[in-house]
Parts: sequence; C-alpha cells; structure tokens
Amino acid sequence: MTGEVAVLGAGMHPWGKWGRGFVEYGTVAARAALADAGVDWRDVGSIVGADTVRGGYPGYVAGATFAKALGWQGARVASVYAACASGAQAVNTARAQILSGLADVVLVVGADAAPKGFFRPAGGDRADDPDWLRFRVLGATNPTYFGLYARRRMAVHGDTLEDFAQVKVKNAALGALNPNARYRKRVTAEEVAASAVVADPLRLLDICATSDGAAALVLSSMAFARRHGATDPVRIRAVSTVSPRYPNTVLDLPDIATDSAVAAEPAADTFRASIARAAYEEAGVGPEDLSLAEVYDLSTALELQWYEDLGLCGEGEGAKLLREGATAPGGRIPVNASGGLASFGEAVPAQAIAQVCELTWQLRGAAGDRQVAGARVGITANQGLFGHGSSVIAVR
Repeated sequence: MTGEVAVLGAGMHPWGKWGRGFVEYGTVAARAALADAGVDWRDVGSIVGADTVRGGYPGYVAGATFAKALGWQGARVASVYAACASGAQAVNTARAQILSGLADVVLVVGADAAPKGFFRPAGGDRADDPDWLRFRVLGATNPTYFGLYARRRMAVHGDTLEDFAQVKVKNAALGALNPNARYRKRVTAEEVAASAVVADPLRLLDICATSDGAAALVLSSMAFARRHGATDPVRIRAVSTVSPRYPNTVLDLPDIATDSAVAAEPAADTFRASIARAAYEEAGVGPEDLSLAEVYDLSTALELQWYEDLGLCGEGEGAKLLREGATAPGGRIPVNASGGLASFGEAVPAQAIAQVCELTWQLRGAAGDRQVAGARVGITANQGLFGHGSSVIAVR
C-alpha cells in the first residue's frame, strides 16, 4: 500500500445550467471545501485543477486559473486532463505530492460550463484525434455508444427496458434528496418509457444530460490532519488510473473496435474490471468490504455494467442485483446514493471529484436523508475516453 491521505474538506457548486463561467463555479466549490476543512487558503501548498476542455482541445489551464481566482499566494500548480477521469487524475496528482513531501495541503478543483445538448467535436480536420474520428468517421455520438452497449447487454445478458428504467427510478429518488443535484424530481418507470427515444433502445431519461457544476477537495498528509485536530478523518487509501491491455476484445469508445486475440491471450479482466481490481489491490480490500459505490451512470445500462465490473455480482447478474434491491438505499451495497449522473448530468472535470465528495459525506455520516447507515468503505468508478481508468477508495 502506498499510504493514505486525509480528506479534510469537500465542497461543491450545485449542478445546473447557470449561464456563467467555469471559474466562478470552481471558486465557489473551492471556498466551500476550504471552509469545510477549516483551512486558510494561504496554508494550501499546491492546487491541482482538472482541465475544462472543448471538443478535444484542453485550452483552460485549470491549476493556475483557480490559483489566480482565489488570490495568488505562491502555491504550486498543476493541471490535469483525462476526459471524464480528469478528477481522479487530479486527486492522484495531489496524493502523490503529499506522499512525496512536496506539499502538506493540496486543493483539488474541477469545474465546467458545458455546452447545451450532447457533446460534439470542434471544427477542423484532426485525423490523429480519436474523438474526432469516432464523431466524423463513425458518426458515433455518446448516445450512439450508450445505445450499442445497452443493446449488447440485452442480447448477451437478457437485460430489459424495464431494468434500465428502474436504474433511473432509483437514482432520481436519491437525487431528489441531494441539494447539489440538478434534477431533484422523482420519476416513474412509466415516465422513463414514455420519454423520447434517443438511441434505441435508450430513452431520453435513460441518458445523462450535460451540466454546469464544480467540486473541490482539500487533501492533506495524515500528520497535518492530526496537527489540525482531525483525529479520525476520511482517508483516501487507493487511486486507480490504469489503462487497457492488449488485446482489447470488448467494444469501447472512442474507437468502437476490437483487437484480434489470435496472437495473444486477452487479459482475465476487461478494462473496466481492471480499474476496480487495481484499486482493491492497492487498498487491501475487496467488494465484500464496501459500504457503498458511486459509479459513472452515463446511461442506465452502463450503471448495470459497473455492478459487474466492481465485482458486486457475477457477469450478467447486474440486473438481478438491481431487481433484488441490493443497490438501493437500505440494500447490501447502495450504488449512487448521490443520485448519480442521472440526477447531476456531466460536468466533465468535476464529476470524479464530486464522487469523492459524496463518499466523504457518507463516511462522515453527514449525508442527511440519503445517508448509508454505518458507511465505512466506499469506492468510485468511472472511465475517461482514450483509456483513462478512474477509481478511488476512501475509508474511515
């Protein structure tokens, strides 16, 4: 094990469509995290920003941007871009700085002001950009991929439209309890079924929106936490940022292609399963030790896939786990107690950080009406385009 770092503070700017800039959102979240930690901005030794990106172009230098917005004070800065895994990469960078002794206290911030509608590429020809290629050559927007993956689960595992709808019903009920969520309204399975078809078999309510929002964390060394009076803080025990292995035999974005397995045997785990396995190995825990999980529900079908990739059940048993109520509040392993992306939408640089914020509040016993009783160990999971793994394990 590489060692633990303390989570002293967590803060967010509520998700929505606010019509303002990402810097404002990130500054609000950062100040909330600093206040939660009881740490003065001038005591922060480093700030790590998860980059805001438009159409494949990382043009916003987030670390220095937020340092300037909060007031120059000489802190180290770093900026990270890993698509939807940017937040986990930022947490990992902060953890590495703390464990190496470069900084005692690090502020991690991610924020976005997302475009309206589904993500699309910027103009111009960029044949070396896999995101551009899948948009322009394959016509594969995000919902296209979500629909293909849902159809695969239906064909291979027997999942149904009703199973997908129940994921949305569960997450919407939890989002209704979360003051930071964009959508705070319960929905029924009938309402999901009646919403417009976007990418067959998925309906509008099966797919997450794009949103504005921000999240921030104050991380510190355990020694600083003790000096600061935090004797039993939430601790980050593992961060997994692994990449795929050759050959990759499961369809995935952005390539929608598979490798031949003629010359080399595939790995025992798929890419997504390897993300969780690396986190478990580093933390010295397993799926049986988890109290809750926050997973990347870009679509309802993808949440079911994460159940299996996290080892919460066997392959093809995700829908069964859902039907049994195991992933609902009061179940064996509640998933997306925050309401998930179904309730928040995508604010790309912020979402992996927001997942850790939710774990922090749950492990503190401070999640209010959505509290998971006796929470002690939590895991996050998502995936960034171009082969970026993302998983964080927090304990208390």
